[in-house]
Amino acid sequence: MIQDPNPSAQASPQAPLLSGWRYRAVIYSVMMSAVAYLAISLWTGWREVSSAIVQVGATGILVALSLSLVNYGLRFLRWQSYLETMGHPVPWQANLHIYLAGFALTTTPGKTGEALRGVLLKRWAVPYPHSFAAFFSERLSDLVAIVLLTLIGLTLYPDAWPVIGLGVGGIALGLSIVSNQRLLHRLERGLSANSKINNLLRQVLQVAHQARRCHKPRLLASATLLSLLAWFSEALAFFLVLHWMGIDVSPFFAVFVYALSMLAGALSFMPGGLGGAEGVMVALLIWKGMASSDAVAATVLIRLATLWFAVIIGLFALAKFRH
Repeated sequence: MIQDPNPSAQASPQAPLLSGWRYRAVIYSVMMSAVAYLAISLWTGWREVSSAIVQVGATGILVALSLSLVNYGLRFLRWQSYLETMGHPVPWQANLHIYLAGFALTTTPGKTGEALRGVLLKRWAVPYPHSFAAFFSERLSDLVAIVLLTLIGLTLYPDAWPVIGLGVGGIALGLSIVSNQRLLHRLERGLSANSKINNLLRQVLQVAHQARRCHKPRLLASATLLSLLAWFSEALAFFLVLHWMGIDVSPFFAVFVYALSMLAGALSFMPGGLGGAEGVMVALLIWKGMASSDAVAATVLIRLATLWFAVIIGLFALAKFRH
């Protein structure tokens, strides 16, 4: 297994930054996703979205954005704890900057682009298997929290069981991978031949080994709590947006709708859950009795205040790492 570097975590003077063309590729990909999303969203009801913004008001928008910041902050604390557990006490200011920069690529399938943090962490001598293990642990922890939040309102919409069942299956698979060390060692012994594929598989197994350190009982409990609070904060923002738009739904239903939408988006493996999350959110709001125009407006507004707010913050943070 890869040994931990010096825990003092000194920054390397040859720290890899994003070169010009790589930086431009990131910016262009995000811009294309944003333009396409806004074009489709506004085409389906730009007047309704504008009206919803007026109804929510400046104060309401600030509250929703603040709750999104709570989400990002709690998830960063979880990320910091993962790295420290693996022996990398990166200074929190630098680590926060790196963590936020990862949000620039959150509109990638399964948010895999957020693994960019591993590249930026190389300046702090964090090996790729360790940063990728933290990334994997993050995604698994998010999945656990979101599935738990869906259970809040499952009795209100029992037809959601198949989607939730897939989420539970994903959790079971992830936990079984990181907990079955005997299987991982057996697989490693089977990769005796030296080839590109085997070398890649060895790196994957190293990630699984390191991820196990992020799932010790005490850390698993604290990470799950942070994840629950983080995603509940955005679900609360969704409820408040609906309330300010004059839509009468219970907090339980709003939390359920938001969590199930995030789960559907994750399982769709579309960039940032785009399409899957919005489709489920709109469908459930219409099922509840909302006008389709109001459902689309509320969905677009909350996604701008959560997903796209994170992307904007990520782009500003990422700008620092450009050559």
